[in-house]
Amino acid sequence: MDGRILVVEWYGKVYQLTSDGKLDKQLKIPGEASNVTQINQDTIAINYPNSPCWGLSFSNNSLAVSLFTGEIRIIDLEGNILRSIVKGCDSTRDFLVYCNDRVIYSDRYGKAVYCINASGQQIWQYTQDLEGPKGLCTDNYGNIIVADYESDRIIVISKDGQNSKVLINKEDGLENPHRICFNRNASSCFTCHSWGSYLAEFDITYG
Repeated sequence: MDGRILVVEWYGKVYQLTSDGKLDKQLKIPGEASNVTQINQDTIAINYPNSPCWGLSFSNNSLAVSLFTGEIRIIDLEGNILRSIVKGCDSTRDFLVYCNDRVIYSDRYGKAVYCINASGQQIWQYTQDLEGPKGLCTDNYGNIIVADYESDRIIVISKDGQNSKVLINKEDGLENPHRICFNRNASSCFTCHSWGSYLAEFDITYG
């Protein structure tokens, strides 16, 4: 929210970086984390790879958590279940975004991105030109930015799921993008390789 970057090593430590990508400190968090999402300036939520919780996203004072079973639960900050969205797709386990009472998730093996409402009803699905979507995020306008792992591309999908554009591809030096996060202060994105060999920031230009 203020330009700092939180980085989680898979089965590892949680680091805080400065806005220019330099190491600030390692957060003193017990165990080996797998996902992180920011709640406010000084509070984060994390989950662990040995738990049934996989994907994690915060919006409107509640968390969307995807479970190993394929179920998505909306919980409050005390851990109480507000609603349950049952979906059978295993690919929801890692990659989802919760915003405006909608859950957007990627299906790597089905080569699709889906948008559903809080009742679990599908609003739209996008299947064009995707080869293996993984991490995703939204920009300031509600567009969805997707790391398409298999094709070495970053793709932006319009908020209604009707149109898309390639932002960065292999010719720009991108390789197997895994996670992606939008920097709302600078209209840029951070992305990392699946094995953590790099963390990169790039400007967002749609024109």
